[in-house]
Amino acid sequence: MTNETTGDQSQAIENRKKLNFWARFALSIIVFGAFFTLIYLLFFQEVGDTYRDIVNILIGTYVAVLTKTADYWFKDKDDPEHKESAALNNNGVEP
Repeated sequence: MTNETTGDQSQAIENRKKLNFWARFALSIIVFGAFFTLIYLLFFQEVGDTYRDIVNILIGTYVAVLTKTADYWFKDKDDPEHKESAALNNNGVEP
């Protein structure tokens, strides 16, 4: 492969990494925003008994979602895009 082709591919991979990061970041913000909205509804708004039960159930399910979101951001992971970048930089040889 020529250096120009490799450079174009590297740039495309970097652009995709940036887009993926911002998409994941925005999704995480939405998840945390929904959780804090449910907490606000539960503790600071006048909610009927039936709806209070539903809000409690939703908060319980969101705890699992928040755990997975935190795991995504703070646990080590094997990102395929990093492998793709490494393979491109090593002339197609997997590290």
